[in-house]
Amino acid sequence: MASICIYPGSFDPITNGHVNIIRRALVTFNRVIVAVAVNVKKTALFTPEERVDLIRRALEDELTADECKRVKVEHFEGLMVEYAKKKKAKAIVRGLRAVSDFEYEFQMASMNRKLAPDVDTMFMMTDECNIYISSRTVKEVASFHGCVEGLVPRVSRLAMQEKYGRAGSVPKSLLPKAEGKKK
Repeated sequence: MASICIYPGSFDPITNGHVNIIRRALVTFNRVIVAVAVNVKKTALFTPEERVDLIRRALEDELTADECKRVKVEHFEGLMVEYAKKKKAKAIVRGLRAVSDFEYEFQMASMNRKLAPDVDTMFMMTDECNIYISSRTVKEVASFHGCVEGLVPRVSRLAMQEKYGRAGSVPKSLLPKAEGKKK
């Protein structure tokens, strides 16, 4: 039986740190399902469909053809463990950048273990060259037309440039909503 893991996240957008974790998960698992989480509580720069497309294109550029065949990318809604059971995954892979990530991830892994004892969580430390990279910080830098080359795959960089445009303005969808105002 092939070993399958789920690598969930928002991937808004995919970064070089994400690619590193995917590449390393392929060493341990026969198949990696990159699961783009649809989180209605977060305002995303890219739609779930755009994120899936960006990830696929980034992996085509970054991985070998054989590695790409072993990676599936799709989006999901709902509980991660239910999705993992549906996909017959034995593990959920989570990337850690710093100790501060661990507390949240440990709580999530403990809850997932309670809900699905047959699905393990595997933590992977990102390479030290990617330790400071997060989707949130690269979006902030890109929104002010800062250089994100070397932090994200080329397709992510170009997609952010397209979203943020040339004028340096942040898309209205990312601006904080004014409280107390009526339409």
